[in-house]
Amino acid sequence: MMKRLLLGAALLATCSSSAMAATIGVSVAYFDDNFLTTMRNAMQAEAEAQGHDIQFLDAQGDIGRQLSQFQSLAAQGVDAIIINPVDTAATGSMTQVAVEHGIPLVYVNRQPEGDDLDHDNVAFVGSDQKVSGVMQMEALAEQLDGKGKVAIMLGELASGATHQRTEGVKEVAARFPDIEIVEEQPADYQRTEAINLMNNWIVGGQQIDAIAANNDEMALGALIAMRQSGISPQTIKVGGIDATRDALESMQRGELAVTVFQDPVGQGGGAVKVASAMVNGEAVDSINMVPFKLVTPDNLDEFLAN
Repeated sequence: MMKRLLLGAALLATCSSSAMAATIGVSVAYFDDNFLTTMRNAMQAEAEAQGHDIQFLDAQGDIGRQLSQFQSLAAQGVDAIIINPVDTAATGSMTQVAVEHGIPLVYVNRQPEGDDLDHDNVAFVGSDQKVSGVMQMEALAEQLDGKGKVAIMLGELASGATHQRTEGVKEVAARFPDIEIVEEQPADYQRTEAINLMNNWIVGGQQIDAIAANNDEMALGALIAMRQSGISPQTIKVGGIDATRDALESMQRGELAVTVFQDPVGQGGGAVKVASAMVNGEAVDSINMVPFKLVTPDNLDEFLAN
């Protein structure tokens, strides 16, 4: 039976700190993403702390490239592989290769949608993405006094996190008879794409009282477009997810209304710890969850300090 472990500040404290040196290969969906960069740096730090060699590859948002990278890592005979999936519905072939060759495999941040985690020596480290959407929309609904028109900026449609975060937003919105979802379009988690999308909504004349963006980069893009059009962040409340440094500084300036802290250090470091434990034959949980935390102007200083 699949096990779940909720990971807090002492993430995987039970994993061995005296693990043998290993070579770990990592394929990340994007290098040019603030959250994933922080996660990657945490992997590097944890690997160095444990005496492991770690190699990073940039999939550049291309599932074909990521599959090729995975096959290359497997052929090199690395001791473990960590994957931040480009497409959470297309992980099956990577899992099958790992199982057949006995290579410990850890998915991080984006949870596979298939039965990948039913296999031995395959695990996930990340967060319950639906919860972040719930937290985000509850905070926006409170700031809207329970009424208004909300537009959702979607991430990549191939990402399970996009659908889970959006599901959380919609679930909360449905509790409020006077809140209406009026727009729902993708900007692929990218700031530039979000600027373009927000400009289209503004030019189209759609009344919008709040933006629920699936990540901070899109939220920041929406705010840039609003600023260019002279629209105050008090007129349209904008919420993000991830609590990146740029997002926290935007909130400090009175722009971003809400974000949800997703712990890139906990996820990145945790993925290396799980991989290391599996290399050493230790039992690990197949699903390892790192909790989200709501960030508003009321508790912003706590996150800025860290």
